[in-house]
Amino acid sequence: MAVAPEYKAYLEELFAPLGSVVFKRMFGGMGIFRHGVMFALIHSSEGLCFKADEFNIPDFEAEGSGPWEYERNGKIMNMGYWRVPERLLDEPDEFRVWAAKAYEAAVRFDQAKPPRQRKLQV
Repeated sequence: MAVAPEYKAYLEELFAPLGSVVFKRMFGGMGIFRHGVMFALIHSSEGLCFKADEFNIPDFEAEGSGPWEYERNGKIMNMGYWRVPERLLDEPDEFRVWAAKAYEAAVRFDQAKPPRQRKLQV
């Protein structure tokens, strides 16, 4: 299922204050990138998800949110993305804070890779 154009347009407005955000179609949804690093995704059945690590996972847990997981070859896969609480879609200032934290988590993840595998493009 594709992402509805109206939903994508709304999210583009929410992400605009971060600057340099690019939406790319992938895996039945969209990846959301900044400076070449994917920090969010839109999945048709899970909605919007942000990259998370030990620094921002407590925020998601406090909201009762969980990780985005999928099954592959009978195994549960977790790529480090957590479902964004629905209320943030109506709170642009707080949304921006959470999105910035997700980007920071994605940068930390990228920086932990060997130099040749890093994606960050500044």
